[in-house]
Amino acid sequence: MKTHEIVGFKRANLGKTEATELRSQGYVPSVLYGGAEQVHFYAPAMLFRELLFTPDIFNVTLNIEGTLYNAILQEKQFHPVNDSLIHADFLQIVDGKEIKVDVPVKLTGTSSGVMKGGKMNQKLRKLRLQGLAENIPDYVNVDVTELDLGKSVKVGAVKAENFVILTAASNPIASVEIPRALRGTLGK
Repeated sequence: MKTHEIVGFKRANLGKTEATELRSQGYVPSVLYGGAEQVHFYAPAMLFRELLFTPDIFNVTLNIEGTLYNAILQEKQFHPVNDSLIHADFLQIVDGKEIKVDVPVKLTGTSSGVMKGGKMNQKLRKLRLQGLAENIPDYVNVDVTELDLGKSVKVGAVKAENFVILTAASNPIASVEIPRALRGTLGK
């Protein structure tokens, strides 16, 4: 996993009024859970930019008033009108404890169906995985070189090493669609 650091400060007061005041000053109210206790903190909104606008997953080092925590960004909430980040939830990574995380899917190879004129359609962008943090890959490779026209690759075909795939095995990851121009010519 990639790494990122966020420096934050503990929140003295919890509540709607204090959270609104923090947001108006350019901070994001956040919470860290999954460890011995929950830690409520706030951090500058600009430190979250690298975490939000990428499909990658990050091992985040939270420096909250000198105390270091390893965590992953579990949940984020955005303002409904201006799309600014208004809240973030972090899950603490504890040694020996499994985590659940969405990992991006990366298609590799050139499909034989695409070479014949078909169109590649990626239906799943992320897979839900469960495992120890050190065993979670940066992305899941899916080989599509054997896909022919009208065929698809499903989640069940992905090999899981040291982690469990929680996404249903029957869900298609990618398929090669037959374009309208080719539909009439394939039967001949």
